[in-house]
Amino acid sequence: MTTLSATGLRYERDGRVILDDLEFSVSSGERLAVLGPSGSGKTSLLALLAGLTKPNAGEIRVDDVVQEPRPRKGFGLVLQGYGLVSLLTAAENVEAGLRAAGYDASKVGPMAKRALLDVGLDGHEDALIEELSGGQQQRVAVARAVALQPDVLLADEPTAEQDPVFRALVLSRLLEVSDRGGVLVLATHDPEVARRCTRTLHIRPESELPDVEPAPSGGWPTGRS
Repeated sequence: MTTLSATGLRYERDGRVILDDLEFSVSSGERLAVLGPSGSGKTSLLALLAGLTKPNAGEIRVDDVVQEPRPRKGFGLVLQGYGLVSLLTAAENVEAGLRAAGYDASKVGPMAKRALLDVGLDGHEDALIEELSGGQQQRVAVARAVALQPDVLLADEPTAEQDPVFRALVLSRLLEVSDRGGVLVLATHDPEVARRCTRTLHIRPESELPDVEPAPSGGWPTGRS
């Protein structure tokens, strides 16, 4: 059982308050959609949860243990910029992530190949990242994160570059993380992604505070921004 929580979280950048007094908790098997207009702090929140940046106040806990601002063990990340190494192949990028997580070197090749197959990139294993389209690069980033079988997966607009067919495929791979008992947190503008999550976190601009509520039974949440 894994629980990711934030208490009294505050984050400022360049003298501007991005997040203030944010509190939520999400546990194994849950899918949390983080919603809000562009610039509201969705990406900043994921960076805080991942340990890539430090909050000005408040705590982030994993299984009730306060986390220091450093990359978290057992976390998978899909960043908006993908975070891929352009001079490596698709397979090498996935393999590098697996090696860094401590997987046996003899297993990372087959694991990477399977992860790329699962996101529709069979036949592209040996393509350099710079040779792939934006949508293909995004799927490499998803494959790399999912291949880790993380306890917590944080993904920033993971379907933004996908057509309807690949959007459904990517979303299925991400949802499998929570289906097997992991925690899934998705920052998104995509109504379908929000609909498939069990809970939603609405980040409101300026002085309005975020809140957490059950996900809508269908469609985009109404009356919120």
